[in-house]
Amino acid sequence: EDELSRSSHSNPGKSLVNGIKTNPASNSPKSSLPVPVGPPVYVDLAYIPNHCSGKNTDPEFFKRVRASYYVVSGNDAANGEPSRAVLDALLEGKSQWGENLQVTLIPTHDTEVTREWYQQTHEKQQELNIMVLASSSTVVMQDESFPACKIEF
Repeated sequence: EDELSRSSHSNPGKSLVNGIKTNPASNSPKSSLPVPVGPPVYVDLAYIPNHCSGKNTDPEFFKRVRASYYVVSGNDAANGEPSRAVLDALLEGKSQWGENLQVTLIPTHDTEVTREWYQQTHEKQQELNIMVLASSSTVVMQDESFPACKIEF
């Protein structure tokens, strides 16, 4: 505790957040904390953070979190969810993997953004071995129906 206190007093232009020096003048959450160095993480299924909003997700996410399946749950155009920039970031991040692993993108809603992105980038998706899963099944529960996907590992 004393060391942290001395550190912040000796560097008046800097502060510590979770033991990491940050610049308080920076307004961007992405630039306030450095990305830790390390190998990418491979997972079967990843949920794209914040309903696929561009506020927290950039190409670095897709470079570092390499999933067989990514779930896109955004359905709020007023808040930019899903974000076209995030979908483009998937293409950019995946292009730097160095290996052509199959990736499946699972949108939970049929939105104009995902439809336009799919149509405009279809060739790039094929080149990168990315498949967008369209729901062809409907689940009915308690007088409500909604599209669904079955994923097997």
